Amino acid sequence: MESLIRQSKILVVDDEVEILNLIKMALNKEGFTNIYIADNGTKGLEIFERENPDLAILDIMLPDIEGYDICKKIRQTSDIPVLFLSAKGEELDKLVGLSLGADDYITKPFSLKELALRVKIQLRRSKKQFNIEENSNEAIKVGPFEVNDQTLEVKKNGELLELKPKELKMFIYMVKHKNQIISKEKFCDEVWGDDFIGYDNTIMVHIRRLREKIEDNPSKPKYILNVKGLGYKFVIKE
Repeated sequence: MESLIRQSKILVVDDEVEILNLIKMALNKEGFTNIYIADNGTKGLEIFERENPDLAILDIMLPDIEGYDICKKIRQTSDIPVLFLSAKGEELDKLVGLSLGADDYITKPFSLKELALRVKIQLRRSKKQFNIEENSNEAIKVGPFEVNDQTLEVKKNGELLELKPKELKMFIYMVKHKNQIISKEKFCDEVWGDDFIGYDNTIMVHIRRLREKIEDNPSKPKYILNVKGLGYKFVIKE
């Protein structure tokens, strides 16, 4: 587990270059090597889209886009851990940040060791959601697909598929429940840990994106099928 955690990609967005360098140095000392830094929100979002990080540390007060708004954009497609880093220490500010989907809130000035510890804690929690076992490296094979719970990789006919975190969770769940009807409510409750209310369109968007990545012909899917009025079914002929 620890070696997998240290391989995680971490995005840090802050407009103070000195803080960026200090955070990167502190995380490097803890064994993290995949650190991506940005001194404004625009660059941060570009890195997020390009690198698909496993965790994000966001300053709230940025010159172009508030950290709150970056978090909102991240939450549209991803449920990676998000930590807010801010000089704003009022309780209301913390509540706003957490209500937007952040997992932690750290007030400046802060301890670099404490920050690194909180990063590790959030990454452990995130990895455990995939039921990763340190000594288990066996892949689940169904049809042309191969899913590895430890490396969080999905392959089709031996070729690696680039899935975003929520897509990955959905697909792993469908693979483990192949040929079973999965309701939209179940995706929210058992896969994402959220209430279904307001997620109807979001689920449809993720299903569409999954089809674009796993189907031979996304407009005529043969693996992820709609079951009218009930949900979706991942179909694999035994």
